Amino acid sequence: MLRGGVDRVALGSFLGCALLGGGNAVGVRFSNRELDPLWGAALRFGGASLVLLLLMAVLRVGFPRGRALAGAALFGTLNFGVTSALAYYALVHIHAGLGQTVLALVPLVTLLLAAAQRQERFRASAVFGTLLAATGVALVSRAPLQADVPVASLLAVFGAVLCFAQAAVLVRRFPHVHPVAMNAVGMSAATLLLFAGSRAAGDRWELPERAATWWAVAYMVLAGSVLTFVLYLVVIDHWGASRAAYVFVVIPPVTILLSARLDAEPLSASLLLGTPLILLGVYLGALRGGSGGAGRPADGAPGDPAPGGRSERRA
Repeated sequence: MLRGGVDRVALGSFLGCALLGGGNAVGVRFSNRELDPLWGAALRFGGASLVLLLLMAVLRVGFPRGRALAGAALFGTLNFGVTSALAYYALVHIHAGLGQTVLALVPLVTLLLAAAQRQERFRASAVFGTLLAATGVALVSRAPLQADVPVASLLAVFGAVLCFAQAAVLVRRFPHVHPVAMNAVGMSAATLLLFAGSRAAGDRWELPERAATWWAVAYMVLAGSVLTFVLYLVVIDHWGASRAAYVFVVIPPVTILLSARLDAEPLSASLLLGTPLILLGVYLGALRGGSGGAGRPADGAPGDPAPGGRSERRA
């Protein structure tokens, strides 16, 4: 059961993150029809970082320093920069359904990393929930099971999973940074990496000419990046890394429904078969048992509650 205002805030942020994040894949499809992939990603996160820096000034949010600044930059490099580069490369060569299915393993990898780094306790229910949800994602996305998948592309998407997972664990290891500042610094660092990667790949640095591309980029900047990842950090703060990562298994059904509405992607019975498995997996892995020990570090680990019941680390 949900307990108190914190759980309501976390659940609301989780659902908002899933709904807004579900539009990103559709936006990328529209963007990639006109813009080279890494260049489009650089524009997206570059625009988002400018919006967040402006928001920091309006809200008078302090700029992080020292270890906090280093943590925010490292979080952004992993969560936005490296993952985007790997995912874009992988999706050039593999089916999007297979990519979505592999990304559905993010909660399991996050739990294993968090347990190995003594930030959370290992939970068998989370493993079962992740595998159940991943099965549902495979059904929903109709991931092909053929063996002719390029090894480099498969390694790239697994690398993206690892980076997403480690970024969620890493953010709780550094001093507290306001979510807006964390994303502003993180996306700025990622933008530099993506611009460098785009130049190295020989992308054409041209602004969009089609209205649909501008709308797609605007959505990914404001809703798909600024709002989505601020909400994601709020969920990590309240639930812990491994439970927050379940957003990756809720996003695919949202993406498919939006794609059917905006990009003429046909719906199939697989959506009806897979979605209940996803929801059951999320319940078992993230919601069952409330906020008890899912996001609590192991004894003595960084992030343990400080005297008085307040955590010293709120990402």
